[in-house]
Amino acid sequence: MATGQRIDPYRNFKFRVEIDGIQIAGFADATIPDSSTAAIEYREGTDAPHQKKLSGLVTYGNITLKKGLTDSMDLYNWRKTVEQTGAGKARKNISLILIDEEGQDKARWDIVEAWPIKYDPSDFSAKGAEVVIETLEIVHEGVTRVK
Repeated sequence: MATGQRIDPYRNFKFRVEIDGIQIAGFADATIPDSSTAAIEYREGTDAPHQKKLSGLVTYGNITLKKGLTDSMDLYNWRKTVEQTGAGKARKNISLILIDEEGQDKARWDIVEAWPIKYDPSDFSAKGAEVVIETLEIVHEGVTRVK
């Protein structure tokens, strides 16, 4: 990189969501799940008078997807499968892809073994003019940034 060359961070408004390789267009919001590792305190009787910190279980935050309601029943049917038969055969892999202003893929997070735990369409209001939004909350078993 040449001295003085400016590199701006990417903006968050252009992205794609792929669920098992199928691109579903039109999401207004998608959360990238966080990951954290529990710190376990440990001390042996011969240690100095402070506790050691050992790494414990890794946990991942949920994904939330929001999009305007259309004729597509895909997200609702995915949730309904979990309600009727459990998560076993409903698990899918998801990718969240950040796109730069020129339309190029710049970052990608792959999520494995995902399934929806909550489906929530927005309420109706005769006094409003907002778009009906469907929200899907998804749990999973891991996230990896691959790009």
